[in-house]
Amino acid sequence: MHFKHTIGMAAALLLSVGMFTGCEKKSEAPAPASAPKAVETKPAETKPAAATEAPKAADAKPAAASDRKPSKKKFVFGVIAKSENNPVFQAAKTGAFDAAKELGAEQGVEIEINWRTPPTEDAQKQAQAIADLVNVGVDGIAVSVTDANVLTSAINAAVDKGVAVVTFDSDAPASKRMATYGMDDADAGKLLAEQLVKSMGDKGVVAILAGNQNATNLQARVRGVREGLAAYKGITIKETYYHVETADAAVQKIKQVQTANPDVTGWAFVGGWPLYTEKALAGVADKGVTVVSCDTLELPLAYVKRGEVKALVGQNYYGWGYESVRMLLNNAAYGEKPAQVAVRAKVDIVTKENADEFGKIWDKWLGRTAAEKK
Repeated sequence: MHFKHTIGMAAALLLSVGMFTGCEKKSEAPAPASAPKAVETKPAETKPAAATEAPKAADAKPAAASDRKPSKKKFVFGVIAKSENNPVFQAAKTGAFDAAKELGAEQGVEIEINWRTPPTEDAQKQAQAIADLVNVGVDGIAVSVTDANVLTSAINAAVDKGVAVVTFDSDAPASKRMATYGMDDADAGKLLAEQLVKSMGDKGVVAILAGNQNATNLQARVRGVREGLAAYKGITIKETYYHVETADAAVQKIKQVQTANPDVTGWAFVGGWPLYTEKALAGVADKGVTVVSCDTLELPLAYVKRGEVKALVGQNYYGWGYESVRMLLNNAAYGEKPAQVAVRAKVDIVTKENADEFGKIWDKWLGRTAAEKK
């Protein structure tokens, strides 16, 4: 919230210095890349259910924007998500193109988005896309990092050539990227653990489904789940299970583990991969096994409405694109950086009670026309 202090004429004559609260946070030096400080933000034109409003990068959009003069009239930004076929990255794509249109009109500039996302997850292709974008002379790059070990050097090479890079969803914390946008994944993992215990009780055997073991965001979520469940002596963690991040591979992994370990009474999915297809939980949810998952997407929402998944934990996927473009524009046009390295998105929790209302936001996030909504 913004606060204004009214100062009388008499007080203005005093020699003491008045205290004022400005529209922006007082700037401070960014924290080291390996341990960034976070600032929670409010969202860009996204209004889900009343209890689940997502963020807008306040620090990346100064209040005096109308008084600033951009460095030039056209900007080109490259955006590289992890995979083209994942709905969360389709939402990010919509956000990036909406940001180009809306922020361009607002600030009197033309913004072009060069979308370079591979069909499926491939860190080497992402690294090549970064190099290609640098070679064609883009003004900034946003990337969701599939493998930080592969992409850190590519990001650093881009920055060394004068191209600012931000990450979204998944970070490369040891790189020279300017900022990262997304939820605090460790906190999200703890919330996932809380929702599991709330539904399952404080006793049982839990399996963790974890996707790509090289993704820093997923590693953080797993860590959060483990830390959250450690508080309950009656809960045992069977194992963390990694897999290729496709619906089929995830479903196969679940069935394999559940068949081999019938004592598993709860699952924590740190990504919603198996829920991107129908009947993924046959032999699991219908056998009384409790399931909670990350990713508040439309197909996972259907599982919640049917009671097969007890809760979803997610974030502003549309904002991955929108806020990344906002930060890149502020840097390229005005030489500005976010006040903090880590710009944090608010975490959303969706249960059966608010699933219908939350689902309405996907019309905007996927850019549906009025006809497509019917």
